Amino acid sequence: MRKSNKLLMALALGTLLIGGCSKDSSEKAIEEPKPVKEEPKVEEPEEVVTVAIHAPLTGEIVNEEITQRPIMVTVNNHPAARPQSGLAAADIVYEMLAEGNVTRFLAVYQSQLPENVGPVRSARSYFVDMAKGLGAFYVAHGYSPEAKSMLSKNVVDNINGMNYDGTLFKRSKDRVAPHNSYITAENIQKGAEQVGASMIYRKKVDQAFYEPDEHGKIGIETSRVDIYYGNGESFHNSYVYNHQDNRYERQSAGIVTKDMLTGEALTFANVLFLEMKHQTIDNVGRQDINVTSGGNAYVFQNGYMREVKWANIDGVPTAVEESGELVKLVPGKSWVHFVPASPGLQGMVKTQP
Repeated sequence: MRKSNKLLMALALGTLLIGGCSKDSSEKAIEEPKPVKEEPKVEEPEEVVTVAIHAPLTGEIVNEEITQRPIMVTVNNHPAARPQSGLAAADIVYEMLAEGNVTRFLAVYQSQLPENVGPVRSARSYFVDMAKGLGAFYVAHGYSPEAKSMLSKNVVDNINGMNYDGTLFKRSKDRVAPHNSYITAENIQKGAEQVGASMIYRKKVDQAFYEPDEHGKIGIETSRVDIYYGNGESFHNSYVYNHQDNRYERQSAGIVTKDMLTGEALTFANVLFLEMKHQTIDNVGRQDINVTSGGNAYVFQNGYMREVKWANIDGVPTAVEESGELVKLVPGKSWVHFVPASPGLQGMVKTQP
């Protein structure tokens, strides 16, 4: 009996020893988990957003920001002064009466400067007002008494041919005075340096332009518009719409308006007519034009015509909607007429479908 008990105890002890050994060996057999090697993160390149740069006065896309201050030149429009030089380079041309039924141009340059501009003619007080509103460096040859007073007080930075005739301003031998005064882009820059005028663009002019996906065809379809300053043909101007290039070709007295420098016909994306109060102020027939009060206006673009308003915004007569928002312009050059309130737009401007 004792032997059997001893045998049972031995067997039990052996079982415990075997179980303990098995546990130790199984624990040793379990391997530690290997660390997972993380793949290096590949960073996605940041999306480069290209912002188009637009010319301030035309809305056209340009390669780099324009820092040139606008330059405004009074250009002669007497029949003896045609064809003029340098008009094709202007961003905007304003046409308005100077005396009687004779008009003059205010050619505004910023995107580019022509090699030569002219014939250059004399200043009027409302020309000076326009230069001030645009923040432009003003170039003229001569002045009315009112304009002379404003220029002598440096209302705007300017040079005048009365002080620089034969130096900065050159006389053409092909024409007779007062239709033969010209100035080069180089001499405009020299003149600005001489009078200490900065040519950096500082005063921003409010303009609104259509985006490429906006058609801007609003109003009454119109293929041609004519305006008559006086009863003769000398200052009868026409604008004929070309559907292929979406531009208006200008004619004066039945002759296509061309730039004498390049020989190219002048074309415009926008043609505007602003109705303004005019007053004859002397026996010569000089005018005073109210460029501040606002009033009725016509705008022609994309082969369509519509009636809008104009308002003086920061010194610049500007086309606006009835709501007061800026009229959007088609990117490109513009020609702007100032029209006497009497007989007014309806009396002076004629359209053809």
